[in-house]
Amino acid sequence: MKTKFLFIIPAAAVALAMTGCGGTNAHYIKTGGQQSVVTVGQINIQDFMSAADAATSDLLASGVLSRVTNPPAILAMSRIVNSTSEQIDTDQLTKRIRVALLQSGKAMTTTTFGIGGAEDPLAPSIQQQASHPPDFSLSGRIIETSVRAGSTRQSTFSFQLTLTDQRGLGVWETYKDITKQGTRSAVGF
Repeated sequence: MKTKFLFIIPAAAVALAMTGCGGTNAHYIKTGGQQSVVTVGQINIQDFMSAADAATSDLLASGVLSRVTNPPAILAMSRIVNSTSEQIDTDQLTKRIRVALLQSGKAMTTTTFGIGGAEDPLAPSIQQQASHPPDFSLSGRIIETSVRAGSTRQSTFSFQLTLTDQRGLGVWETYKDITKQGTRSAVGF
C-alpha cells in the first residue's frame, strides 16, 4: 500500500504541472473587450483605444477641422512624448486617430514629413509636385501618476493632445485620464 501511495503523488504532481504550466488554452477575444487583460502599472490596448476614440470624437465635434480654406484638413503628426515608466509605441494612439479622421472625411494626414523623417520614403518626392503645407500638426504627451496604499496600487495615465495651426496657435486641446486600481498579491513568484 505504501508503494502505491508513493507512485500516486509524483504522477499527480506531473499531471498538475502539465496542465497548470504547459496548458494551451489560448483563444481569440475581442480586442479591448471585457476579457482583455488589465494591468494596473501598464498601458493596455483598451487604454489606447479609449483615449484615441475620445480624442477623435472630441476633435470632430469641435468643428476646427472644417474651418480650413480647402477641405479636407491636412494634418501632420508631431511628437507624442512618453512620460510614463514604460517604453510604449505611441503609434498605437496616433494611428487609431489618423484612421478615424481619414474615414470621417474631415482630415487627411501627411506622411511626407514628421519627427524622425518621412513615414513614407517616397512621399517627399511626390509632395514636391504639390505644394500644400499641412493645416495642422498634432502633438501630445502621455503622463503616468502612480500611488500605493497598503496592498492597493493605482495608476492614472493622462493622454494629452494639442492641435496647432499654421500660425503656431493651439486651436484645440483635449485630455483623457484613464485610472486603474488593483491589489497586489501577497504571494509572489
